[in-house]
Amino acid sequence: MLCTRSVCLRQMAQGDWAANMAFWRFVNNPQVTIDKLIEGWSLQTSIAVSGRHVLSIQDTSEIKFHTCPGHRRGLGKVGKGNARGVLLHAMMAVDADSGVCLGLTGGEVWTRKRKAKIAHEKRALADKESARWVTTAEQGRDVLAAARMITVVNDREGDFFAHWALTPADNVHLLSRAMHDHALVDGGTLYQAVERARFCDKAVIDLPKRMDRRGRQAHLSMRFGTVVLKRPPRPGVKDLPEGVKVSFVEVVELRPPKGAKPIHWLLLTTHPIAAAADAWRIVSWYKQRWIIEQLFRSLKSQGLRIEDSQLDSAEGLIKLAAIATRVACIVIQLVQARNGGEELPADFAFTPDEIEALKAINKTLKGRTELQKNHHRPNTIAWAAWIIAKLGGWTGYASHRPPGPITFHIGMARFQILVYGPANV
Repeated sequence: MLCTRSVCLRQMAQGDWAANMAFWRFVNNPQVTIDKLIEGWSLQTSIAVSGRHVLSIQDTSEIKFHTCPGHRRGLGKVGKGNARGVLLHAMMAVDADSGVCLGLTGGEVWTRKRKAKIAHEKRALADKESARWVTTAEQGRDVLAAARMITVVNDREGDFFAHWALTPADNVHLLSRAMHDHALVDGGTLYQAVERARFCDKAVIDLPKRMDRRGRQAHLSMRFGTVVLKRPPRPGVKDLPEGVKVSFVEVVELRPPKGAKPIHWLLLTTHPIAAAADAWRIVSWYKQRWIIEQLFRSLKSQGLRIEDSQLDSAEGLIKLAAIATRVACIVIQLVQARNGGEELPADFAFTPDEIEALKAINKTLKGRTELQKNHHRPNTIAWAAWIIAKLGGWTGYASHRPPGPITFHIGMARFQILVYGPANV
């Protein structure tokens, strides 16, 4: 997938019928299970997180496949209208201080079988799709056991009482954008408590293009406080605590530039907040959530184009999505590594034989000047990314446009041909 920038089995086989059949048999083999594929996401992650404060960022994306009434492929509805596909829920480990992607920690891929007959508010948590926010956090807790601290980061959909009650632990915190006006133990609601707080500080933060299409600075006003969320009066939560203490941070862009969508985030967290500096730290951690949007983009139109797959069965498409998610994560690690910063070991993305090949190729790519040499520490992902980017057509000059995902896909294709030969790519 990395080489061909595609999940199409025929394109990956590149005209080799035997390779095409081998790929097909693998995806359709009943012994290749979705649980084992997802388990493989985190094999290197558990080592990379040792001693770190890790942001465990999770979100869900809809992967829509082309269908027609006579050929649904076993796919259930996703989104609005009559779209069919699978849902991917993934969690990524990101260093809280440096923002470097440490790998995947777990998740789930599924398709809806049928519409639920019992109303959402009357079902137990285990019978709801929203249970994935809690179960994936539990997966992440096991994978990240060696981390110094874990902060699970959600967007609005992960803001529900059972998540606040079940996920936090001694070194596990929760951070989510608020979706609901929760009732509070001492009376009133969350929104009322926030309105009573006074704005106490201001700051300017950079918004990258992935958050604002123009890429700009936002002048934010901030207020914070503490509340105790009240357990809702509904089935399935009676065994949970009566209340959960959380901190809130609200940041508002009171005077956005003309034509720009103003920033307005109301964040809830189990981290204590004693001063404005603590609150701004929460905001900076939440900003890191957009890396998982990059993961989903790399899976779709801006990368592997997974929605173009023509596999006949939902089961095969689910497995393909799981494999492609791991591939997309490697691409993100290569893109991050292009700028240097923290240097992760190369064996997080390459086999020992491939690392030996990278060493040999690196010697042939060195230019005559210092600017044209690979200055990254050998046997790191940054070192490997420099080599792959050069193979993909990057000039190597810092003044030129840095390599992006497409450059890395091209570089990986050429690298695989150099290592294994065109017949085996």
